[in-house]
Amino acid sequence: MTAFTPRFYDPMDTRNITSVICRELEAQPLTPLPELPRFEGSGLYAIYYTGTIETLYVPLVGHDVPVYVGQSHSHNSATGVAVSGRTPLFSRVSGHGRSIAGGNLTLTDFAVRLLLMPDVHADLGENGLRVNYQPVWNAILRGFGSNEQGSSTRKSARTKWDTVHAGRSRSYGSSPHDRDALIERARAHIAERIALIGEIPWR
Repeated sequence: MTAFTPRFYDPMDTRNITSVICRELEAQPLTPLPELPRFEGSGLYAIYYTGTIETLYVPLVGHDVPVYVGQSHSHNSATGVAVSGRTPLFSRVSGHGRSIAGGNLTLTDFAVRLLLMPDVHADLGENGLRVNYQPVWNAILRGFGSNEQGSSTRKSARTKWDTVHAGRSRSYGSSPHDRDALIERARAHIAERIALIGEIPWR
């Protein structure tokens, strides 16, 4: 006779907290990026493709899989000093909107979900979204969230994102990436992640 052992559950386990955070983010309404109103606060966000034009991203539509996830902090993680300005999450996402438009993508084809929350929970949520969805702009076409900062940055190689979506107003050094190869890799990655949706713990 096999001994019976009830299931153990720790609601404060970081995996369970992360699932709660990610589920709550995904319960928020999709806001078209061009229509995002100004708001105060910091927290978690996920950007989605919702259009019909970009064949690379069309497979994501209907599956609720983001192309990019991130967070903004209310305080500097190294110093603990409050960040300047009262709208860090709005400013971060608005900057992404400019990047999308600058990359010759149609801004109206993108939307965002947002969740204001403490820094520590935003970190947990971002990590959960990154690990489980592996959004294509986080995992494959990296460089979307980067900023041009100075002369040394301008000498850096063109990012993978900028190789596929050229047009942002910034300068670069070398261009080491093959655009067609990146697109095919991104296409395969998207198909793979869609196939694994059923393994995401909070869905």
